[in-house]
Amino acid sequence: MEGDTLSGLGSGTQVDNKVMQTFQKSFGQVQNILDQNRLLINEINQNHESKIPDNLSRNVGLIRELNNNIRRVVDLYADLSNSFTKSMEAMSEGDSAGTMRSDGKAGQKRVRPG
Repeated sequence: MEGDTLSGLGSGTQVDNKVMQTFQKSFGQVQNILDQNRLLINEINQNHESKIPDNLSRNVGLIRELNNNIRRVVDLYADLSNSFTKSMEAMSEGDSAGTMRSDGKAGQKRVRPG
């Protein structure tokens, strides 16, 4: 994955291999949870349509599981967003001559003539 670029980040922007692995892992986890949610939703719908009291009671637990899965997806996306923001900040600090650091102070980069 070395040398991968993400479109929209500007030409030639290299993405660190570790960052890409983190994104792939997180997106894989999200996809697995979404697949589980699809199965849960199908079961919830079938139980609801059956109108059998035991099936309807089972839906309470299934809906709780679905809600917990949704919370996990939100947390994973929040972590991804934070990781992406930090990696972009680190890249831009290395690329720009006069940047604002996270502590609010202007950073200076010496520009060589030539």
